[in-house]
Amino acid sequence: MVLRINPKNSRVLWWGVFLGSLLPLVLLIYDAATNRLGADPAKEIVLELGLWAAIFLWVDLWVSPLKRRLGLGWLIRFRRLLGLYGFFYAILHLVAFATFMVGWRADLLFQELSERPYIIMGALAVLLLIPLVVTSTKGMQRRLGKSWKMLHRLVFVISILVMGHIIWMIRADYLDAIVFGILLSGALVERMSLKWGPSQTKSVL
Repeated sequence: MVLRINPKNSRVLWWGVFLGSLLPLVLLIYDAATNRLGADPAKEIVLELGLWAAIFLWVDLWVSPLKRRLGLGWLIRFRRLLGLYGFFYAILHLVAFATFMVGWRADLLFQELSERPYIIMGALAVLLLIPLVVTSTKGMQRRLGKSWKMLHRLVFVISILVMGHIIWMIRADYLDAIVFGILLSGALVERMSLKWGPSQTKSVL
């Protein structure tokens, strides 16, 4: 049975998704204000923001597969919103790292980069997200034409970089990495199976 959304309720649902996507940030701010982030709150803030950036990116990757396999066409209207939230949390993750971990000091940043190469992978993923965000509108889609579709395939590279970032930084518990890896593999197989199929005109962000 295909779940259909009444057009009259679509705007309410859009606002529900929009505000609900802010909830992780609101809860994180609340936990920080009430000293509920444990012994190392700065590290917890960085990790939580990074986790939610990855979650939104993964959810965004699964929109198209869910549409095709389950007939949930109404999910498409939220794909760009979810992708933008992924970028939003990724930027916050990067800013939190620069603020709490290296204090915006270049010498500490270079030291971190030399000792923890996975930071380079994460930063590169964020940089590659920028052109996708900038060109995610319908207007840019029309301007770029066929080049737009090629550009937005960067999402595959970005997701692999994020996966590498997650795996490399883990020291003990690999459960999150396994779950992310399984979901990513499924989404990539589904998307790559359409590489030679009908042209898709919707944005990945």
